Amino acid sequence: MAHAPSVIVIAHRGASGERPEHTLESYSRAIAQGADYIEPDLVMTRDGVLIARHENEIGGTTDVAGHPEFAQRRRTQLIDGEAMTGWFTEDFTLAEIKTLRARERLPALRPANCAFDGRYTVPTFVEIMELAQEANRARVGRPRIGVYPETKHPAHFARLGLAQEAQVLQTLGRFGYAEAGSAVFIQSFDPGNLRQLRGMTRLPLVQLLEREIGDLSVIAQYANAIGIAKALATAQSVAAAHRLGLAVHVWTFRAENEFLPEDLKAGRSAAAHGDLRGEIARYLALGIDGFFTDFPAIGVQVRDELARARAAQTPGA
Repeated sequence: MAHAPSVIVIAHRGASGERPEHTLESYSRAIAQGADYIEPDLVMTRDGVLIARHENEIGGTTDVAGHPEFAQRRRTQLIDGEAMTGWFTEDFTLAEIKTLRARERLPALRPANCAFDGRYTVPTFVEIMELAQEANRARVGRPRIGVYPETKHPAHFARLGLAQEAQVLQTLGRFGYAEAGSAVFIQSFDPGNLRQLRGMTRLPLVQLLEREIGDLSVIAQYANAIGIAKALATAQSVAAAHRLGLAVHVWTFRAENEFLPEDLKAGRSAAAHGDLRGEIARYLALGIDGFFTDFPAIGVQVRDELARARAAQTPGA
């Protein structure tokens, strides 16, 4: 069973089950709900500013399609070997991005979130760090809010002359998150990006894995943790990572039936909420060190309840 002080709750794109993802309002709500870390995915604008979007293609997460002045910027390009069509952040300046408004990425599954479409801007990484800094001022005697940025498509942006690494580290340092022991993890699917970062910082790095675990002994040479899809999380894979000193963070826990195993679904609607609490508890029992969730309030509650139950079973507790 997991022990609370060593298990972190990572607000996946903020409280994205309750507000459109990657907005200051989503991150703020996650902080209020007790998340240990907020997680911004970072992409670049044409003028070299880090902003928070799940992808550099923003047709699905902003109202850009409704802006006739940007209609001609819709195009198709190869990104990391995959053809993508839409509007891309690298074709916009920050000033242009700020004319757009965020919208719910999963409207069929999260219709309540659509009520917030058009209300919120696309935040910069600096604005997210300013939010964390402001929240920390009110956390007297409590740990600082953790920040868990992901570099998205770093090789693609580097080829465009928009390398992310130095700017990510500079921004973290500007807000006091660059020292050893800072509440920071930097994550990426790209091992080359992580190896480059390892030569620039001693901050914890996380190798993201989706399809297979791979050679953990190689990953342990440059990373401090693995961030793995739920399907890869077993007692054996967690134990193997721990033997090499790698922490294990699992993604992504969501309440909708669409994302839950059959025995934890409630009803037939893909958008209905099933037993997310039960799913999180199953994975905590594997001994994982952290997990990403779109519903941080539920994640914090389950983590803390299980920790209290364990403490009550411990002699002398």
